[in-house]
Amino acid sequence: MAGNSQRRGRRLTSKAGAPKGTGGKNKDSLAGRGRTLPADERPWHKGYSGTEKLPQRTAWKQDKERRAASEEGRAPKIGQPGSKDTTWGRGGGRGVPVGRGATGGRGGKPTGRSGPRVAPGRKSNPSKDTPELLVGRNPVVEALRALVPATALYVAQGIDTDDRINEIIRTAADRGIANLEISRAELDRMTGGVLHQGVGLQVPPFAYQPFEDLVAAALEQQAPLLVALDGVTDPRNLGAVIRSAAAFGAQGVFVPERRAAGITATAWRTSAGAAARVPVAQVTNLTRSLKACQNAGFMVVGLDADGDTDLYDLEAAVGPLVVVVGSEGRGLSRLVGETCDLTVSIPMISEVESLNASVAAAVTLAEVSRRRAAEL
Repeated sequence: MAGNSQRRGRRLTSKAGAPKGTGGKNKDSLAGRGRTLPADERPWHKGYSGTEKLPQRTAWKQDKERRAASEEGRAPKIGQPGSKDTTWGRGGGRGVPVGRGATGGRGGKPTGRSGPRVAPGRKSNPSKDTPELLVGRNPVVEALRALVPATALYVAQGIDTDDRINEIIRTAADRGIANLEISRAELDRMTGGVLHQGVGLQVPPFAYQPFEDLVAAALEQQAPLLVALDGVTDPRNLGAVIRSAAAFGAQGVFVPERRAAGITATAWRTSAGAAARVPVAQVTNLTRSLKACQNAGFMVVGLDADGDTDLYDLEAAVGPLVVVVGSEGRGLSRLVGETCDLTVSIPMISEVESLNASVAAAVTLAEVSRRRAAEL
């Protein structure tokens, strides 16, 4: 008796095709379209924080979230439009999100826009062990003066020399740092389009100060002053705060390890080299660190638009002080706000809702410095 293998009309190939679920189909449909955008880069998402025009639908979503958050007594989960650069550095026109490279279009098709996208403050996840390129004449010369470890100096060909460039080249040579002359186009590529002024210094990952040493060193000064940042995620704001801390006599800055900006090349450049002179520490738990400062004798003051004390009435400014600066959008977190001994507001005569985090820090530190000078 013939078996199935001998029957007429038998199937010669497998009935089931190659296994392929919906995930495989969706993967094919996304081929060549670049990475999935984070919420703060999606114009249609309520978390959008880009610099392009806010769509009407997105504005409606954000207003709805604000009303819901107000009724529930919580912070609204929305973006801060205008706080994240989503435009092209050259060529104008509407920006294309990071990740599609110079082509920008789907499938690698050119967009017709020239130049790399300039976004020195955009979020990225570089390896902690990867050397960074510190750019800009002032940051580089300050880093060399402060004996910051460096492995190479890159100078663009045909650069216009001035006193800073001459000092940079001379100091690097004295320290035995390799001096490499490269084309300006190559330096543009290495820096990702960030303004470099024709010079870049390759530095190892930033060496943070231990928090305990930061506090101890501050207490040895006649007027101890520290600055803490609560969730500030823009490295440009961090660099600007460090620069203000150096200008007004603060002995150090400390930031959380997670969900906050660290010392990157962008922060270095914004600080104009002040990061080489002001110790910076990273802490695992900001609330616990603020309590440690209180136990050491510091008064912890948080900046809040609804603070219970006017900045110009801050009598505690003349004593050991920690100034806490909140994040760009949400301000002080709940636990940090509850830990502060005082919350301070900056008086303003206009209807501006709030100041940028780094500007608020500069105004506060200037007032603290003025009060302390008056006490001498």
